Amino acid sequence: QVQLVESGGGLVQPGGSLRLSCAASGIAFSLYVMEWYRQAPGKQRDMVARITSYGTVNYAEAVKGRFTISRDNAENTVFLQMDNLKPEDTAVYYCHAVPTRIGRDYWGQGTQVTVSS
Repeated sequence: QVQLVESGGGLVQPGGSLRLSCAASGIAFSLYVMEWYRQAPGKQRDMVARITSYGTVNYAEAVKGRFTISRDNAENTVFLQMDNLKPEDTAVYYCHAVPTRIGRDYWGQGTQVTVSS
């Protein structure tokens, strides 16, 4: 059974930091591109950051310079370090695994991030 379990969300003041984790099980983790998405109330789900098996990263313009994605293939975990958080970063953050070969993708259940004073 495939599971993607996010953790690390919470309430933080503007300018603060959070580190999200997504632990994967049931997949060959190193063969998946890992992505973080977020969805604010009433808005579509948008990609925030992506990291390939080899460590190539991409970021949405809104988070460049503030967020850092990384992965530990030995621990089957992907991370999202979020610094200088802004109220507009408030959303549910989802982990997404995309196969580099034929197969289906998988989503985590999401973790709430709230940036407010």
